[in-house]
Amino acid sequence: MSTISITAHPEDASQVEAVKAFMTALKIKFEVSEGKPYNSEFVEKIIQGDTDIKAGKGRKVTIEELNRLWK
Repeated sequence: MSTISITAHPEDASQVEAVKAFMTALKIKFEVSEGKPYNSEFVEKIIQGDTDIKAGKGRKVTIEELNRLWK
C-alpha cells in the first residue's frame, strides 16, 4: 500500500460529504485533517498588525531609509 497526499478545497459541507462518500465507495482508506495551515500565534500577530495599521499606528518608511538600513 502506498500513501499519497491529496488536498481538496471544498466550498461547503455537502462537498466534504461527497468526497468522503466517493472515497468510501472506492474502498479507499482516508483521514480528514482539519488543522490550520498556519501557527495560531503567527496569525494573531498578522491580524494585530493589520489592526494597528488601520488604527493609524505604525510608520511609513521611504526607499532611501530602507537602503540606509541595508548598508
